[in-house]
Amino acid sequence: MREEAGALDRGDGVRLAWRRIPGRGVGVVFLGGFNSDMTGTKAEFLAGWCEARGAPFLRFDYSGHGASEGLFADGTIGRWAADAACVVDALAPGPQVLVGSSMGGWIALLLAARRAPHALVGIAPAPDFTEDLMWAEFTPAIRATIERDGVWHRPSDYGAPYPITRALIEEGRRNLMLRGTMALDVPVRILQGMDDPDVPWRHALRIADAIAGGDLRITFIKDGDHRLSRPADLALLGDTLAPLLREDGG
Repeated sequence: MREEAGALDRGDGVRLAWRRIPGRGVGVVFLGGFNSDMTGTKAEFLAGWCEARGAPFLRFDYSGHGASEGLFADGTIGRWAADAACVVDALAPGPQVLVGSSMGGWIALLLAARRAPHALVGIAPAPDFTEDLMWAEFTPAIRATIERDGVWHRPSDYGAPYPITRALIEEGRRNLMLRGTMALDVPVRILQGMDDPDVPWRHALRIADAIAGGDLRITFIKDGDHRLSRPADLALLGDTLAPLLREDGG
């Protein structure tokens, strides 16, 4: 694989790890999820998929994630969106399809509000998850712990418990996107599992209601989980992405 790798100083001494495959035409940028990294199954699939088609591909780790510097507990949605903007601006010139997984779907929408992409693909996208899928579901005891101590360590089905900070919740409220209308006049595709324990499938409908653009399609996978990383799920991702790489946007 002709993949380049490096680390980019975001401007304050924190270096963000990235990997890039050069190519021609419309590129693909993968935006990972909360507490994930750029070596996951979907990112690896997209790297091989893009290389086979000669399409540029960029992936990276937010600060406090994977190979990037910084502390995870210091991160917030706005901070990680700024990380993404820094890497994309520096390393992904030209038209790009933003592929956002879970939290990465929120980051992709924040980037799209700043500079319209060529297209956007959300894989179980989770805008506003800190408020609607975390805070709203927390018990009074958990909320009290976060407000008192500034952090609560949430158990995870995917690894060790991870910190949910008061800063993450409070700063997330400044970046909520489903309380109004998003003017996004580019193709938007959403892949959503209906057996997803983390992002309910109805969340995809809320996103559709909030986006004003007309070219939006949702594909529901009835037995699909949150990761959507099975071979059939990855094949669907490739089939969804392929027409979007055309210069006319598919």
